Amino acid sequence: MSESTRQPLRIVYMGTPEFSVPALNALASSADDVVGVVTPPDRPAGRGKKPHPPAVKSAALDADLPLFQTDDVNQSEALDQLEAWDPDVIVVAAFGQILSSEVLGLPRHGCINIHASLLPQLRGAAPINWAIVNGRQETGVTIMEMDEGLDTGPMLLKKKTLIGPLETAGELHDRLSMMGAELIVDTMRLIHLDSLNPVEQDDEDATYAPMLSRSDGQLRWDDSADALARRIRGFHPWPGTYSFYQADEDNTERIKFHLARVLEDQDAEISQHLPPGTVVRANRSSGELWVATGDGVLDCLRLQAPGRRAMDAGDFLNGHAMTEGDRFVDTN
Repeated sequence: MSESTRQPLRIVYMGTPEFSVPALNALASSADDVVGVVTPPDRPAGRGKKPHPPAVKSAALDADLPLFQTDDVNQSEALDQLEAWDPDVIVVAAFGQILSSEVLGLPRHGCINIHASLLPQLRGAAPINWAIVNGRQETGVTIMEMDEGLDTGPMLLKKKTLIGPLETAGELHDRLSMMGAELIVDTMRLIHLDSLNPVEQDDEDATYAPMLSRSDGQLRWDDSADALARRIRGFHPWPGTYSFYQADEDNTERIKFHLARVLEDQDAEISQHLPPGTVVRANRSSGELWVATGDGVLDCLRLQAPGRRAMDAGDFLNGHAMTEGDRFVDTN
């Protein structure tokens, strides 16, 4: 039987944030049927703490898809809904909930996850961020069969991409979400053709990408300039990175860092013996803000002061009287 004459797959989609949206839209636009979407309940957000829908909910409503919201996809009401949808396959992308063996065993073709790394590398909650922070030159997307482990199931498809030298986690996130959308449609096609070739992961090669917290964003100037630049890019836009500028003995100001790189100008007259966190250069006209680190000098490209928008270094310095010898410190 040719692919064109096969019955459409009945797909249940589970996802939460923006990363999950392109794949949902791609499946909803395909020849298969998204018979239901599962996402968490609306959460309070913003200054007014008004209920805010998950990105996947908004996308599902826009596409007029059946929607079910739950904090626990394994509870009886959710299971009843899944059984009523009678899925051939469940597709999961950044859903944030662990699926029980009962859910995993429900669809005819199993549960399939879109994971934003080249498994078995960077299993876990934050693979995009840690790929940059850990200094990887490439990453990608893996489509995998789900089992009861943490991103441990057999791999179905992979696609690699290089990480740009100044690419932030937010920018990489957007690219990988589109790659995931393309790969999951390819995966559905291979299911139709009965041509999937699952490959087991080698657990000995596994690394992990743990969940992030706000405290991960504090910069430690004893680190190298390379490590700091990667941390700034890898944690942008969330949780963000910051340090405390010591304006004088009694006052510190929390400054956010949006983009930085290692200073590689070998002709620059820079002392490598200054205490880490010392401002080496603060030039408004050239837009240069350089800070000494534990190894090398950090070229700060984009920063944000409290109550202000993010600015390029030159504009930032126009509003801050920073001079050579000033200090960023680890605590306020």
